[in-house]
Amino acid sequence: MALIPTNSHSQVNEGPMFAEVDMGADSSATSIRATVVQASTIFYDTPATLDKAERLLAEAASYGSQLVVFPEAFIGGYPRGSNFGVTVGNRTAKGKEDFRKYHAAAIDVPGPEVDRLAAMAGKYKVYLVMGVIERDGYTLYCTVLFFDSQGRYLGKHRKVMPTALERVIWGFGDGSTIPVFETPIGKIGAAICWENKMPLLRMAMYAKGIEIYCAPTADSRDVWQASMTHIALEGGCFVLSANQFCQRKDYPPPPEYLFLGTEEDLPPDSVVCAGGSVIISPSGTVLAGPNYEGEALISADLDLGEIARAKFDFDVVGHYSRPEVLSLVVRDHPTRPVTFTSESEKGEGTQK
Repeated sequence: MALIPTNSHSQVNEGPMFAEVDMGADSSATSIRATVVQASTIFYDTPATLDKAERLLAEAASYGSQLVVFPEAFIGGYPRGSNFGVTVGNRTAKGKEDFRKYHAAAIDVPGPEVDRLAAMAGKYKVYLVMGVIERDGYTLYCTVLFFDSQGRYLGKHRKVMPTALERVIWGFGDGSTIPVFETPIGKIGAAICWENKMPLLRMAMYAKGIEIYCAPTADSRDVWQASMTHIALEGGCFVLSANQFCQRKDYPPPPEYLFLGTEEDLPPDSVVCAGGSVIISPSGTVLAGPNYEGEALISADLDLGEIARAKFDFDVVGHYSRPEVLSLVVRDHPTRPVTFTSESEKGEGTQK
């Protein structure tokens, strides 16, 4: 399939799953090709979603992408429109069953699904940033997983602040999972959806030297673009925001799955999340997107020289900082509800 620019409305040929939306950078500069995926989960069907992820990854790699970023909660699903039967002081039987099914669709980290994602990254020789719902016992986390192009799992970021009703179904990440990974294609990290609005979290990532700032999200509003542009300018970094494009038919039909706060009989083709995935340069230039038209691969060539040019103007943790006046302390150790003093001794005897 031919590459199409963001302003093209022409029909595409038969072939790969999606058209790739592409705007290139200066070919004389050191650059990498990055892709943000705009596509929907196959809700409650994690194996089928993994199959879809592989098809999308293969297609992005065929376009020469070296870094591929998927949306928030792509594996496991974003339960848009559901309240899990929660009201103050009560939880319904159906809501509890909805959570059981959602819990079953989540993945363990590490686990077989993580192994498969790592194998995909290695097979297609790409750096992979994947939004998942992580299962840790019976608590779920909205998480981003990172993989290198050799098929190695690098680590994860757990969303530190779920938004609104998300707090009913997701736990809170701590300071131990705010990584920025140094790779041959740049320093890569991620913040998820509205935690991108948290200035202190952004400062922690800037202090770690982030260059390619991934922002998987579920926010398709126009105003989201302003936040992404601001972060690119503030951090002097590339911002890659990936969102799902979802229709009602991408979720189970009623009465199994209900969209609350909307008309009860949403037509199957109703758009419930319009996407808006985008790639923005450190100077605030939109390189590709935002796309609100459907599922797509949205790509751009990132001229890494743009980072130094932007930092010359404004380096928020360097020459434009005043640490003697304003500073930040990040508690980056794991927090655990229970610690056993005998844990260090378990390997020394037969105690269980």
